[in-house]
Amino acid sequence: MAAGGRVLLLDQVRQRTRLKHYSIRTEQAYCEWIKRFVLFHGKRHPSALGAAEVEQFLTSLAVDRRVAASTQNQAKSALLFLYREVLGVELPWLDGVQKAKTPSRLPVVLTREEVEWVLARLVGVHRLVGSLLYGTGLRILEAMRLRVKDVDFTRREIVVRDGKGNKDRVTMLPARITPGLRDQIAHAKEIHRGDLDEGFGKVWLPFALDRKFASAAGEWAWQYVFPAEARSADPRDGVVRRHHLSEQAFQRAMKNAVRGAGIVKPATPHTLRHSFATHLLEAGYDIRTVQELLGHEDVSTTMIYTHVLNRGGHGVVSPLDRE
Repeated sequence: MAAGGRVLLLDQVRQRTRLKHYSIRTEQAYCEWIKRFVLFHGKRHPSALGAAEVEQFLTSLAVDRRVAASTQNQAKSALLFLYREVLGVELPWLDGVQKAKTPSRLPVVLTREEVEWVLARLVGVHRLVGSLLYGTGLRILEAMRLRVKDVDFTRREIVVRDGKGNKDRVTMLPARITPGLRDQIAHAKEIHRGDLDEGFGKVWLPFALDRKFASAAGEWAWQYVFPAEARSADPRDGVVRRHHLSEQAFQRAMKNAVRGAGIVKPATPHTLRHSFATHLLEAGYDIRTVQELLGHEDVSTTMIYTHVLNRGGHGVVSPLDRE
């Protein structure tokens, strides 16, 4: 496959992902997997390949590369998207793929005391972000992408837009972080005013809303609660905008806080979401309520937290501890 053809193909992939409103990260991941697939088969164009070659590539990922099941599934999704949405080819069931093993692991959960230790070691806006993740159950990107219009101080709730599966949900706004969140929004407003004064101030809008509502991108309601420190060019269209804070920066801050607290658990920002769910169940809240707050489609996903409740193995009292 010629270099020019490869670029053209990836341009088609990008156009299709944007037409279907996929996130920039999904777009980048799909393009990367498609490039790997093409290189794996000697730079042959995917139109000259089919289900057998797709199965061969996916099996190689599991057997030779020993990738995680989630990684193999992402590669499979990328290739199915390529054939179905870009090339207009419906692949048959890929029964010949040797699947990567899905490990059965429990989520890492911090105790309430450990959460306080970690939050106390986070500084500035990172402490607010960490408190938001633990206090609401948001994923890190859901927090970073939070818009001003989706924080309701009167109703004490936060609307999570376009969460996993492109679904909206509502979660609580903890009273403890309300003052800090008000200050953060006031800070974001000052940044927005400065951007407007310098001829900028427009933010990226999902689902092509900038074409439907020409002025919306510059309106205060659509701005990010956690704006980035500097403006940057959007990789999708090259337009200079102010994006949201980098999730990588918070991940580094969280790692340092966990280390500083002397915690040996492999805790990440997502651990705060796991802890949110587990501590609600410990407090006696109904699992369906927790499911709704987390945005899980199936309650079986939420059920995993019942296995990490602070009650010993399956809630059973050891005979050694009986009086």
